[in-house]
Amino acid sequence: MIGAVVKMDERVFLSLGSNLGNREANLAGAISALDTHKEITYVRSASFYESSYLGEGDQPDYLNTVVEFSSSFQPFDFFDHICQVEQMMGRPKDRTKNIPRTIDIDILCYGDSVLETDILIIPHPRIAFRKFVLIPFHELAPDFIIPGLNVSVENLLHVCVDASTIVKHSLESRA
Repeated sequence: MIGAVVKMDERVFLSLGSNLGNREANLAGAISALDTHKEITYVRSASFYESSYLGEGDQPDYLNTVVEFSSSFQPFDFFDHICQVEQMMGRPKDRTKNIPRTIDIDILCYGDSVLETDILIIPHPRIAFRKFVLIPFHELAPDFIIPGLNVSVENLLHVCVDASTIVKHSLESRA
């Protein structure tokens, strides 16, 4: 077609975390909700990993994973979709940081996009400092080069200063 705009699919990585309710079901539900949208294809999830809350105060442990897929969304439209999934799963519309939550979804990388706005920063600004992100990310794509940083996930994991303990989740470890 002459003048047709062809949307290219981007390789996208998300971090998902949950520390309220049935954390395993929350992660699985979020992955399923993302997978049902026609703009999202080829969804793959890393294993689930247990991690302690890293901020101030006391919170329940998190269950985390990284999800990879292809998407023809634009980054801001995709961010809106993520917010809808989070709200559908019980996260308040106000995206208050550092509070317990049923689901938290962060865009780690969106193709080769490098964005910095008041609303959205891609790649995620703390990606290099979080083992609970880098370990499942490494499981899916160790050789992926983080845009803007120009370093692989594997190399980031090797130099990560996060000293927290991250444990692969199994059905036997469920509480």
